[in-house]
Amino acid sequence: MPLSPTLLAAIPLAIWIYLLLARGNFWQVREEETQPEPLPNWPRVAAVVPARNEAGTIARTVSSLAGQDYPGEFSIVVVDDHSEDGTVALARKAAAESRAAERIAIHSAADIPPGWTGKLWALNEGAQAASEGKPDFFWFTDADVVHAPDALKRLVFRAEKDSLDLASLMVLLQAKTFPERLLIPPFLYFFLLLYPPRWIADPNASTAAAAGGCILLRRNVLAPIGGFASIRGEVIDDCALARAVKSRDGRIWMGLTRASVSLRSYGSFAEIRDMIARTAFTQLRYSLVLLIVALAGLFATFLLAWVLFFAYPGEAWLLVDSAIALMAACFLVTVRFYNLSAAWVLTLPVAAIFYGYATCVSAARYWLGRGGQWKGRAQAARRN
Repeated sequence: MPLSPTLLAAIPLAIWIYLLLARGNFWQVREEETQPEPLPNWPRVAAVVPARNEAGTIARTVSSLAGQDYPGEFSIVVVDDHSEDGTVALARKAAAESRAAERIAIHSAADIPPGWTGKLWALNEGAQAASEGKPDFFWFTDADVVHAPDALKRLVFRAEKDSLDLASLMVLLQAKTFPERLLIPPFLYFFLLLYPPRWIADPNASTAAAAGGCILLRRNVLAPIGGFASIRGEVIDDCALARAVKSRDGRIWMGLTRASVSLRSYGSFAEIRDMIARTAFTQLRYSLVLLIVALAGLFATFLLAWVLFFAYPGEAWLLVDSAIALMAACFLVTVRFYNLSAAWVLTLPVAAIFYGYATCVSAARYWLGRGGQWKGRAQAARRN
């Protein structure tokens, strides 16, 4: 017996009531606004920047790191992960032209051992090189991110004030092209839905995540978790690191910022599809069952109410309209975070369809032995 429109409409409404009230207030997108105060002793910090074929951005990244207004000792290690586009030369040039050339080292990563992903091997190499200066913190940041001059000071102060072992900031992603405006705010929204920051910071919750573009990690917690070797094969390396730290009773935290900005631009839908497809099926633990559940969840949450709105006009209108209104209200804060018109909230179902498609692409690539594509490497090749 088919379900009536009223019963069907109750499904998305119940989901959105749960998301609004019981999912850690993930939709309340708030920028980190901690104002640093003087500390008796500012910790030593070593930035580690893994770079593979980042000729278009590495100079600006190095310059922004060299320009940090940080009161403590601060050094920078750029790890060349077998670049083929002149990244090393541009990094050296930017270092030489900065006012901090003596604090910047360029390290060439050794060949990647079997079982390691490229980025984690580069981070491991960089951490070992930076450890010679015995820093209190590692600051892992991507080679396509620029930071405001006070970014490090703010992050260190937050870590010291709250006794954090790992503090991470989601950098601001570009939302300028049409594909970016349609799909990047939902990217942030879906990430926060999966990993509510309140739950991440709660030591009693199992939720753990970090944003790889900007992670501050106490050096003395790396050895107890087994170093990067303990997560060497992880494709979603930032969240794996956060899980490892939290599993050892470490205190972790993740916030949002506009003070650190990604330089990477996505001019086409294909580029964003590939970005999503790199890790989507990994997130589902390469499970066909979880893929089906995820697709069903996307449909029930983001599409069902709209299907009922058009297929059964006037029926169960209160339930349908309430579900759509809650969906729009929850997404509006994210849209405003990107300074976009409120009208963009109506595109969330379209974005959900695209993310479902990209997740299917991710699964297909995994099954074809091309999973986890990053910088020309398949990091999640299917294991027989």
